[in-house]
Amino acid sequence: MELLHTAHVPAGDGPFPTIVTLHGWGASAHDLLGLAPLLHGGEALVLCPQGPVEVPIGPGITGYGWFPLVPGQPPDPEEFRKGAQALRAFFAEARERYPVDPEKVVLLGFSQGGAMAYEWALSEPESVAGLIALSTWLPGQLAEAVGSREGQDELPVLVLHGTRDTMVSVDMARESRERLRELGVGLMYRELEMAHEVSREALQIIARWLEEKPFG
Repeated sequence: MELLHTAHVPAGDGPFPTIVTLHGWGASAHDLLGLAPLLHGGEALVLCPQGPVEVPIGPGITGYGWFPLVPGQPPDPEEFRKGAQALRAFFAEARERYPVDPEKVVLLGFSQGGAMAYEWALSEPESVAGLIALSTWLPGQLAEAVGSREGQDELPVLVLHGTRDTMVSVDMARESRERLRELGVGLMYRELEMAHEVSREALQIIARWLEEKPFG
């Protein structure tokens, strides 16, 4: 598989409800794997691919991203497309290697990874059972490019954002909320008293939503 990844595979033969987690800028395939035991009783297959773009963090330290990020500027469309293609290729191969239940695939994207999750889920709503967007944003040009598509109205979407987030402003989440409403998805939007993070309260909301919506 072209993208490095980590995985939590439950005991048994499967197929299993599957969560594909997409990390944020400067993180890695290990960043969100710790969520696996906390969601769906640890009985979901959790796949954590690593973005293809290297991000220098400091001396001898490298993080990763999904596309080059320039503060204050929208993503470069070609670079964004490359990241999206790499992600789709990863999942096509993952479905051959892991016992994925194709009817219960949920995308979970944090920060920059959330933008990638939006692209996948809104472009191909029939391919996923739900989308969790954490501390992230839906780029305006992406919403316009995707447009309204059949199946979006049946797509459950959970958006959680911190009111104290200094990395991705809550105003960006509110703008994204309005774009999602225009597309007609099944939206649940919550603002929480947290920074650029996944708080305990956020985890509790995610766990409940999974059981009530895509895994219910």
